[in-house]
Amino acid sequence: MDVPLAHLDRPFDYLVPAELDAVAVPGTRVKVRFAGQLVDGWLLSRADDSGHTGRLAYLEKVVSPEPVLAPEIARLARAVADRYAGSLADVLRLAVPPRHARVEKEPRDDDASTAPEAAADQGTAGLATVRPAAAGPTAVAGAAAVDPRGWRDYPTGPALLRALTDGRAPRAVWSALPGEDWAARYADAVAATVAGGRGAVVVVPDARDLDRLDAALTGVLGPGRHVTLSAALGPARRYRAFLAARRGQVPVVIGTRAAMFAPVDRLGLVAIWDDGDDLHSEPRSPYPHARDVLLTRVQLAEAGALVGGYARTAEAQLLLETGWAREVVAERATVRARIPAIAPTGDDPQLARDPGAATARLPSLAWTAARDALRQDLPVLVQVPRRGYLPSISCAECRTPARCAHCSGPLALPSAGGTPACRWCARVAAAYACPQCGGRRLRAAVTGARRTAEELGRAFPGVPVRTSGREEVLTDVPGGAALVVTTPGAEPVAEGGYGAVLLLDSWALLTRADLRAGEEALRRWLAAAALARPAPAGRVVVVADGALAPVQALLRWDAAWFAGRELAERRELGFPPAVRMASVTGAAEAVADLLAAARLPDDAEVLGPVPAEEGRERMLVRVPRARAAALAEALHSAAGARAARKAADPVRLQVDPLSLF
Repeated sequence: MDVPLAHLDRPFDYLVPAELDAVAVPGTRVKVRFAGQLVDGWLLSRADDSGHTGRLAYLEKVVSPEPVLAPEIARLARAVADRYAGSLADVLRLAVPPRHARVEKEPRDDDASTAPEAAADQGTAGLATVRPAAAGPTAVAGAAAVDPRGWRDYPTGPALLRALTDGRAPRAVWSALPGEDWAARYADAVAATVAGGRGAVVVVPDARDLDRLDAALTGVLGPGRHVTLSAALGPARRYRAFLAARRGQVPVVIGTRAAMFAPVDRLGLVAIWDDGDDLHSEPRSPYPHARDVLLTRVQLAEAGALVGGYARTAEAQLLLETGWAREVVAERATVRARIPAIAPTGDDPQLARDPGAATARLPSLAWTAARDALRQDLPVLVQVPRRGYLPSISCAECRTPARCAHCSGPLALPSAGGTPACRWCARVAAAYACPQCGGRRLRAAVTGARRTAEELGRAFPGVPVRTSGREEVLTDVPGGAALVVTTPGAEPVAEGGYGAVLLLDSWALLTRADLRAGEEALRRWLAAAALARPAPAGRVVVVADGALAPVQALLRWDAAWFAGRELAERRELGFPPAVRMASVTGAAEAVADLLAAARLPDDAEVLGPVPAEEGRERMLVRVPRARAAALAEALHSAAGARAARKAADPVRLQVDPLSLF
């Protein structure tokens, strides 16, 4: 049944009435009676008899004869649920989009070639489903190898494509060069996989990346050879794309994290771009990460894997150090020829020339780089970590942070003449007075993208200023002189590349109380710097101390060095991914109750408590990676025991959460 309760996370046996025998095939949606209620369920499989000795109920209804849940996706969903201490029902909600009856009734392109066949009988009818076989990609006999094109810049790149074309399963971690057309490289890898007679799934962080990859794949494979899956498509379009993949009408599925469970016949490659982006982490239970779901598919389907990005996560580095994957990187001479000139503002030589650089928001080095680029009629990219105008303000007299009198949330200014308002409850604080000194004047504590655009417009009069952020994300900008102010992740591509890239307010990224602060700062900087022209035409200025490890990695364009250092430090301190860690969040009594009931592994360490949101607390449980399955099973069983006795206070379980504190 589709009941997300931990103590009911198992299949149940039902009898199939004669009138439903023809349509009750594995993989279909059904209705069953359970505990006196009519609930949704999945038909997992058919069998001649059941080992159950009691009386069995009958299926009430087959919702649709379309077997939408493939057997390999059912196995994947079970593996993901087990890995994340979750329930199969929760994972299946993520894996299969809601039914759209009108779309199911639309005529197929080729009914004969896409008609699913019933899967082999095994197990019982009930909670999860088995997928019927569908027509898949067909290898072209004697097909020519795919042109490596840009992969030739990487010594092992052509070999990666040859392995995919030959039907092998290479596993690679790719560090992209600055200025790289990553979408074209992924399209080449997918084309090589399809040439080998297999399918591919590619996951990207957001809609802009998806549009780029969509265009690149259409150019390489031609129209109609792939579909896109994204929650933003809307119910009908998403379900139509899902059915095309499920019925075997296309060999390739690309999308945001909604595509990580996409059914593809004869899966030969899974790929993920920029796996460090937090958009890859599912915010719904059991909170899986797209990278881990795809790597689980690699194991189950014996497919190839491609993990790529300008930066490299500690998780990707672990894949290399354990020998699970091979590195695909360019030689240092190639890197040096492609990178822009990168300079920090906080090193000793620069401070000697400009003593104010240590405190200035736009030091002279950054201002000069922007001025020179604009004089050459080139655009300038300015990355600001925070959106808005003044997202954080404080008392001008005593510097006490300004907070809301109702909820204690931070106050912000929406514009130059605006009234302070709370970022949490949206209440206006027109008559704000500092509780410490009584002062009424306010100053900026953090400057947002809109205020930065206003300041730069005054500093460079007559130069167009464009902003790209939450309200409006630009895809690209023309190549003429302009100032483009963006928040991280919203950087548009400039025609011909940017003449200068300014990375401001680095302290806002580096001082976050987060295990991944340095890794995330470097990821955002590299993504912006990759859009600059190569030196000498392109310059990057980072407003930070050049001695910091993330800044050093940026200066050398050496994400591999930083990832190795980061993983070594986490291994020494006992943090993921060197260990498996779970967080247990809820009311203090509920957390204590669950942990007391959990039969944790003997070598488990319980850490905490640490404060969580809304007055709750969080406990952390750490085990060696070899004991990860035992930890997840223990927590899931304890959650099931609490659900069975209808414990009132909920507890949230997350395995390897992005944020630990």
